[in-house]
Amino acid sequence: MSAPQRSIHGRRAARTVALQTLYEVDTTGHSPEDVLARRVVEDGLAPEAAEYAQELVTGVLRQLPAIDSMIQRAAPAWPFSQMARIDRNIIRIALYEVLFRTERVPFKVAVNEAVELAKQYGSESSSRFVNGVVGSIISQEMGKGDRGDSVADSTSQ
Repeated sequence: MSAPQRSIHGRRAARTVALQTLYEVDTTGHSPEDVLARRVVEDGLAPEAAEYAQELVTGVLRQLPAIDSMIQRAAPAWPFSQMARIDRNIIRIALYEVLFRTERVPFKVAVNEAVELAKQYGSESSSRFVNGVVGSIISQEMGKGDRGDSVADSTSQ
């Protein structure tokens, strides 16, 4: 008899799977669809979490040139090619959620989730780096009027 299949719910789990997928794609060049499908099964994501992970992966990849350009402008002291891949992909997810999703994630939620991912998967300094870059870019973009709301409008997601 096999163990019961576990199902992981929630956006945090979806973000984790999206990060793992984007990191593997960035590192190996594997097909995003194949990597995501494998990660969803291996991690036992619930259908709604799998759907959100897929949205994050496809959305980040669709907006990659714009997102990467923002990162490069915000962190000129860090050559993009030398930036830790895990940090780069955490930042990409947060920027996509706040600046590009139709149903945008509040600023504070995106920053907090990015910092938590950096603490879990990055180096000792990753959480500070991710916090600084994401916060800087989002604040700058919100200042341009792209969001239509303010940091104070943030609610839990």
